[in-house]
Amino acid sequence: MDFVAGCMGGAAGVLVGHPFDTVKVRLQVQCVDRPLYRGTFHCFQSIIRQETAFGLYKGIGSPMMGLTFINAIVFGVQGNTMRLLGHDTPMNQFLAGAAAGAIQCVICCPMELAKTRMQMQGTGEKKSSKKMYKNSADCLARIYKREGLRGINRGMVTTLIRETPGFGVYFLAYDVLTRSLGCEPDDRYLIPKLLFAGGMAGIASWLSTYPVDVIKSRLQADGVGGVNQYSSIADCVRQSVRREGCMVFTRGLTSTLLRAFPVNAATFATVTLVLMYARGPEQVPQDCESAQPSHRAQIQQQVQPSSL
Repeated sequence: MDFVAGCMGGAAGVLVGHPFDTVKVRLQVQCVDRPLYRGTFHCFQSIIRQETAFGLYKGIGSPMMGLTFINAIVFGVQGNTMRLLGHDTPMNQFLAGAAAGAIQCVICCPMELAKTRMQMQGTGEKKSSKKMYKNSADCLARIYKREGLRGINRGMVTTLIRETPGFGVYFLAYDVLTRSLGCEPDDRYLIPKLLFAGGMAGIASWLSTYPVDVIKSRLQADGVGGVNQYSSIADCVRQSVRREGCMVFTRGLTSTLLRAFPVNAATFATVTLVLMYARGPEQVPQDCESAQPSHRAQIQQQVQPSSL
Protein backbone atom coordinates (compact mmCIF):
# COMPACT_ATOMS: atom_id res chain seq x y z
CA MET A 1 0.00 0.00 0.00
CA ASP A 2 2.95 2.31 0.69
CA PHE A 3 4.11 1.73 -2.88
CA VAL A 4 0.68 2.59 -4.35
CA ALA A 5 0.44 5.66 -2.15
CA GLY A 6 3.95 6.70 -3.19
CA CYS A 7 3.09 6.41 -6.88
CA MET A 8 -0.08 8.48 -6.47
CA GLY A 9 1.79 11.05 -4.44
CA GLY A 10 4.52 11.20 -7.05
CA ALA A 11 1.95 11.72 -9.80
CA ALA A 12 0.45 14.64 -7.87
CA GLY A 13 3.93 16.09 -7.48
CA VAL A 14 4.62 15.84 -11.22
CA LEU A 15 1.34 17.57 -12.10
CA VAL A 16 2.04 20.42 -9.69
CA GLY A 17 5.72 20.85 -10.47
CA HIS A 18 6.13 20.18 -14.19
CA PRO A 19 5.40 23.77 -15.36
CA PHE A 20 8.20 25.01 -13.09
CA ASP A 21 10.50 22.32 -14.47
CA THR A 22 9.79 23.41 -18.05
CA VAL A 23 10.70 26.99 -17.14
CA LYS A 24 13.87 25.79 -15.40
CA VAL A 25 15.05 23.83 -18.45
CA ARG A 26 14.28 26.67 -20.88
CA LEU A 27 16.30 29.12 -18.76
CA GLN A 28 19.19 26.68 -18.29
CA VAL A 29 19.74 25.98 -21.97
CA GLN A 30 18.78 29.23 -23.71
CA CYS A 31 21.44 30.92 -25.83
CA VAL A 32 23.19 33.70 -23.91
CA ASP A 33 23.78 35.70 -27.13
CA ARG A 34 20.10 35.69 -28.10
CA PRO A 35 18.16 35.04 -24.88
CA LEU A 36 14.42 34.49 -25.30
CA TYR A 37 13.59 35.03 -21.64
CA ARG A 38 14.63 37.72 -19.15
CA GLY A 39 13.83 35.67 -16.05
CA THR A 40 11.52 33.14 -14.42
CA PHE A 41 8.27 35.09 -14.58
CA HIS A 42 8.96 36.42 -18.09
CA CYS A 43 9.57 32.82 -19.19
CA PHE A 44 6.23 31.73 -17.68
CA GLN A 45 4.41 34.57 -19.45
CA SER A 46 6.15 33.98 -22.78
CA ILE A 47 5.42 30.24 -22.85
CA ILE A 48 1.74 30.77 -22.05
CA ARG A 49 1.41 33.60 -24.58
CA GLN A 50 3.32 31.88 -27.39
CA GLU A 51 2.56 28.20 -26.78
CA THR A 52 -0.60 28.31 -24.56
CA ALA A 53 -0.72 26.80 -21.07
CA PHE A 54 -0.12 23.35 -22.59
CA GLY A 55 3.40 24.51 -23.43
CA LEU A 56 4.23 24.36 -19.73
CA TYR A 57 3.37 20.65 -19.73
CA LYS A 58 5.56 19.63 -22.67
CA GLY A 59 7.42 16.42 -21.90
CA ILE A 60 5.21 15.44 -18.96
CA GLY A 61 4.66 11.97 -20.44
CA SER A 62 8.25 10.95 -19.71
CA PRO A 63 8.24 11.57 -15.93
CA MET A 64 4.78 10.04 -15.69
CA MET A 65 6.00 6.89 -17.47
CA GLY A 66 9.07 6.57 -15.29
CA LEU A 67 7.23 7.39 -12.08
CA THR A 68 6.29 3.82 -11.09
CA PHE A 69 9.77 2.41 -11.65
CA ILE A 70 11.54 5.28 -9.88
CA ASN A 71 9.28 5.04 -6.84
CA ALA A 72 9.72 1.27 -6.72
CA ILE A 73 13.51 1.59 -6.86
CA VAL A 74 13.77 4.45 -4.36
CA PHE A 75 11.38 2.85 -1.88
CA GLY A 76 12.95 -0.61 -2.13
CA VAL A 77 16.59 0.45 -2.02
CA GLN A 78 16.16 3.02 0.75
CA GLY A 79 14.16 0.65 2.95
CA ASN A 80 16.47 -2.33 2.44
CA THR A 81 19.58 -0.21 2.97
CA MET A 82 18.21 1.12 6.26
CA ARG A 83 17.49 -2.44 7.39
CA LEU A 84 21.04 -3.51 6.47
CA LEU A 85 22.57 -0.55 8.30
CA GLY A 86 20.50 -1.43 11.35
CA HIS A 87 20.22 1.93 13.10
CA ASP A 88 18.00 4.91 12.19
CA THR A 89 20.58 7.70 12.42
CA PRO A 90 20.97 10.85 10.27
CA MET A 91 24.16 9.48 8.68
CA ASN A 92 22.47 6.18 7.82
CA GLN A 93 19.57 8.12 6.32
CA PHE A 94 22.08 9.95 4.11
CA LEU A 95 23.77 6.71 3.04
CA ALA A 96 20.45 4.96 2.32
CA GLY A 97 19.23 7.94 0.33
CA ALA A 98 22.48 8.15 -1.64
CA ALA A 99 22.22 4.45 -2.52
CA ALA A 100 18.62 4.88 -3.67
CA GLY A 101 19.53 7.97 -5.70
CA ALA A 102 22.41 6.23 -7.46
CA ILE A 103 20.48 3.11 -8.47
CA GLN A 104 17.36 4.91 -9.75
CA CYS A 105 19.54 6.82 -12.26
CA VAL A 106 19.10 3.84 -14.61
CA ILE A 107 15.49 4.99 -15.15
CA CYS A 108 15.89 8.66 -14.30
CA CYS A 109 18.52 9.54 -16.93
CA PRO A 110 16.66 8.35 -20.08
CA MET A 111 13.41 9.74 -18.65
CA GLU A 112 14.92 13.20 -18.14
CA LEU A 113 16.59 13.09 -21.55
CA ALA A 114 13.20 12.59 -23.23
CA LYS A 115 11.60 15.21 -20.97
CA THR A 116 14.28 17.80 -21.81
CA ARG A 117 14.07 17.17 -25.56
CA MET A 118 10.27 17.42 -25.50
CA GLN A 119 10.39 20.61 -23.42
CA MET A 120 12.73 22.27 -25.92
CA GLN A 121 10.67 21.21 -28.95
CA GLY A 122 8.71 24.04 -30.57
CA THR A 123 10.13 26.75 -28.32
CA GLY A 124 8.24 30.00 -28.93
CA GLU A 125 5.67 28.41 -31.26
CA LYS A 126 1.97 28.08 -30.48
CA LYS A 127 1.72 25.19 -32.90
CA SER A 128 4.94 23.61 -34.10
CA SER A 129 5.08 23.42 -37.90
CA LYS A 130 7.35 20.40 -37.78
CA LYS A 131 7.65 18.21 -34.71
CA MET A 132 10.77 16.10 -34.40
CA TYR A 133 9.20 13.85 -31.73
CA LYS A 134 5.56 12.78 -31.40
CA ASN A 135 5.86 11.95 -27.69
CA SER A 136 8.37 10.85 -25.06
CA ALA A 137 8.42 7.21 -26.19
CA ASP A 138 8.97 8.25 -29.81
CA CYS A 139 11.75 10.58 -28.65
CA LEU A 140 13.65 7.77 -26.93
CA ALA A 141 13.06 5.40 -29.84
CA ARG A 142 14.48 7.90 -32.34
CA ILE A 143 17.49 8.67 -30.16
CA TYR A 144 18.17 4.95 -29.73
CA LYS A 145 17.91 4.38 -33.48
CA ARG A 146 20.45 7.15 -34.20
CA GLU A 147 22.84 6.81 -31.28
CA GLY A 148 22.16 3.46 -29.58
CA LEU A 149 22.33 2.89 -25.81
CA ARG A 150 24.94 5.60 -25.42
CA GLY A 151 22.51 8.12 -26.87
CA ILE A 152 19.61 7.38 -24.52
CA ASN A 153 22.03 7.45 -21.57
CA ARG A 154 23.38 10.87 -22.47
CA GLY A 155 24.04 12.75 -19.24
CA MET A 156 24.28 9.60 -17.09
CA VAL A 157 27.46 10.69 -15.31
CA THR A 158 26.06 14.10 -14.39
CA THR A 159 22.79 12.46 -13.33
CA LEU A 160 24.74 10.16 -10.98
CA ILE A 161 26.72 13.11 -9.60
CA ARG A 162 23.48 14.98 -8.98
CA GLU A 163 21.21 12.21 -7.70
CA THR A 164 23.57 10.37 -5.35
CA PRO A 165 24.34 13.24 -2.94
CA GLY A 166 21.00 14.90 -3.74
CA PHE A 167 18.90 12.03 -2.36
CA GLY A 168 21.34 11.67 0.53
CA VAL A 169 20.91 15.33 1.49
CA TYR A 170 17.13 15.01 1.12
CA PHE A 171 16.82 12.07 3.52
CA LEU A 172 19.32 13.60 5.95
CA ALA A 173 17.55 16.99 5.97
CA TYR A 174 14.11 15.39 6.32
CA ASP A 175 15.27 13.24 9.22
CA VAL A 176 16.92 16.16 11.05
CA LEU A 177 13.90 18.44 10.51
CA THR A 178 11.32 15.92 11.70
CA ARG A 179 13.38 15.26 14.81
CA SER A 180 13.91 18.98 15.45
CA LEU A 181 10.24 19.83 14.98
CA GLY A 182 9.34 17.32 17.67
CA CYS A 183 6.72 15.24 15.90
CA GLU A 184 4.56 13.46 18.45
CA PRO A 185 1.72 10.97 17.77
CA ASP A 186 -0.83 13.21 19.49
CA ASP A 187 0.44 16.46 17.93
CA ARG A 188 -2.45 18.19 16.16
CA TYR A 189 0.09 19.81 13.82
CA LEU A 190 1.84 16.55 12.90
CA ILE A 191 0.88 16.61 9.21
CA PRO A 192 1.79 20.31 8.64
CA LYS A 193 5.13 19.68 10.32
CA LEU A 194 5.86 16.71 8.06
CA LEU A 195 4.81 18.70 4.99
CA PHE A 196 7.07 21.58 6.03
CA ALA A 197 9.97 19.21 6.65
CA GLY A 198 9.50 17.58 3.23
CA GLY A 199 9.33 20.91 1.41
CA MET A 200 12.40 22.33 3.11
CA ALA A 201 14.34 19.09 2.64
CA GLY A 202 13.56 19.26 -1.07
CA ILE A 203 14.89 22.82 -1.24
CA ALA A 204 18.07 21.80 0.62
CA SER A 205 18.58 18.91 -1.77
CA TRP A 206 18.29 21.10 -4.87
CA LEU A 207 20.63 23.75 -3.47
CA SER A 208 23.28 21.09 -2.78
CA THR A 209 23.47 19.84 -6.38
CA TYR A 210 21.98 22.56 -8.59
CA PRO A 211 25.15 23.49 -10.54
CA VAL A 212 25.41 19.86 -11.69
CA ASP A 213 21.79 19.98 -12.86
CA VAL A 214 22.56 22.97 -15.12
CA ILE A 215 25.35 21.04 -16.84
CA LYS A 216 23.16 17.91 -17.11
CA SER A 217 20.38 19.88 -18.81
CA ARG A 218 22.80 21.45 -21.28
CA LEU A 219 24.34 18.11 -22.18
CA GLN A 220 20.95 16.45 -22.66
CA ALA A 221 19.63 19.34 -24.77
CA ASP A 222 22.82 19.44 -26.85
CA GLY A 223 22.38 18.21 -30.40
CA VAL A 224 18.65 18.98 -30.67
CA GLY A 225 19.27 20.99 -33.84
CA GLY A 226 21.63 18.37 -35.23
CA VAL A 227 24.83 20.07 -34.05
CA ASN A 228 26.65 19.07 -30.87
CA GLN A 229 28.16 22.01 -29.02
CA TYR A 230 29.86 20.14 -26.18
CA SER A 231 32.31 17.25 -26.40
CA SER A 232 32.33 16.34 -22.69
CA ILE A 233 31.26 17.42 -19.20
CA ALA A 234 34.47 19.40 -18.73
CA ASP A 235 34.01 21.10 -22.11
CA CYS A 236 30.44 22.05 -21.21
CA VAL A 237 31.58 23.56 -17.88
CA ARG A 238 34.45 25.37 -19.60
CA GLN A 239 32.35 26.89 -22.38
CA SER A 240 29.49 27.82 -20.05
CA VAL A 241 31.75 29.62 -17.55
CA ARG A 242 33.75 31.35 -20.28
CA ARG A 243 30.67 32.76 -22.00
CA GLU A 244 28.37 33.42 -19.03
CA GLY A 245 30.52 33.50 -15.90
CA CYS A 246 29.94 31.57 -12.69
CA MET A 247 26.35 32.83 -12.47
CA VAL A 248 25.51 30.32 -15.19
CA PHE A 249 25.19 27.74 -12.42
CA THR A 250 22.18 29.58 -10.98
CA ARG A 251 20.16 29.70 -14.21
CA GLY A 252 16.59 28.59 -13.50
CA LEU A 253 17.21 28.34 -9.75
CA THR A 254 14.24 30.55 -8.84
CA SER A 255 11.71 28.36 -10.66
CA THR A 256 13.37 25.25 -9.20
CA LEU A 257 13.01 26.47 -5.62
CA LEU A 258 9.46 27.68 -6.29
CA ARG A 259 8.73 24.17 -7.55
CA ALA A 260 10.54 22.23 -4.81
CA PHE A 261 8.31 23.10 -1.87
CA PRO A 262 4.83 22.60 -3.42
CA VAL A 263 5.92 19.43 -5.24
CA ASN A 264 7.10 17.81 -2.02
CA ALA A 265 4.04 19.10 -0.16
CA ALA A 266 1.63 17.79 -2.83
CA THR A 267 3.42 14.46 -2.95
CA PHE A 268 3.36 13.88 0.76
CA ALA A 269 -0.21 15.16 1.21
CA THR A 270 -1.41 12.66 -1.38
CA VAL A 271 0.53 9.80 0.22
CA THR A 272 -0.89 10.65 3.63
CA LEU A 273 -4.49 10.79 2.37
CA VAL A 274 -4.15 7.49 0.51
CA LEU A 275 -2.69 5.76 3.57
CA MET A 276 -5.40 7.24 5.80
CA TYR A 277 -8.09 5.92 3.48
CA ALA A 278 -6.47 2.50 3.13
CA ARG A 279 -5.52 1.86 6.76
CA GLY A 280 -8.41 3.54 8.52
CA PRO A 281 -8.29 6.38 11.05
CA GLU A 282 -6.92 4.23 13.85
CA GLN A 283 -3.62 3.53 12.04
CA VAL A 284 -2.42 6.87 10.61
CA PRO A 285 0.27 8.06 11.15
CA GLN A 286 1.36 6.49 14.39
CA ASP A 287 4.72 8.20 14.71
CA CYS A 288 7.24 10.20 12.77
CA GLU A 289 9.36 7.20 12.03
CA SER A 290 6.44 5.36 10.37
CA ALA A 291 5.48 8.44 8.39
CA GLN A 292 8.92 9.26 7.06
CA PRO A 293 9.62 6.21 4.84
CA SER A 294 6.33 6.52 2.95
CA HIS A 295 7.14 10.14 2.13
CA ARG A 296 10.73 9.50 1.19
CA ALA A 297 9.82 6.63 -1.09
CA GLN A 298 8.08 8.81 -3.68
CA ILE A 299 10.50 11.75 -3.97
CA GLN A 300 11.99 11.98 -7.56
CA GLN A 301 13.18 14.62 -10.73
CA GLN A 302 13.58 15.47 -9.70
CA VAL A 303 13.32 16.74 -12.18
CA GLN A 304 14.05 16.36 -10.84
CA PRO A 305 16.76 15.94 -10.60
CA SER A 306 14.81 13.73 -9.76
CA SER A 307 13.29 13.51 -9.15
CA LEU A 308 13.34 15.66 -6.08
